[in-house]
Amino acid sequence: MTKLVDLAKVLRSKNSGPFEITLDILFEDQNVYKRVESSGAISKKSIATLYQLQEEEITNIIFFKKALGIKITYSRKISSGTIGDRDVYGAQQHAPLMDILIP
Repeated sequence: MTKLVDLAKVLRSKNSGPFEITLDILFEDQNVYKRVESSGAISKKSIATLYQLQEEEITNIIFFKKALGIKITYSRKISSGTIGDRDVYGAQQHAPLMDILIP
């Protein structure tokens, strides 16, 4: 088992409009990308558990083979910039991805 942070070249998050967050996972190597994709470790269920969301709050998980990347989008509980929002740009939300274990 290897942590996702040790396999990915880039782990980042950002706003996808004021009501959604997008998580990007990018790889340098096609074999590593295939390993992560085929592992099943990145799914609506696993991301919902990791981020304490309902599966319905995850709007997309897209595997981009040609770009060696995975894009995950989920609904924000609080819209960007409103009272109670602790991350206006959505730039601090990727950290939980780091510890996902990939067989």
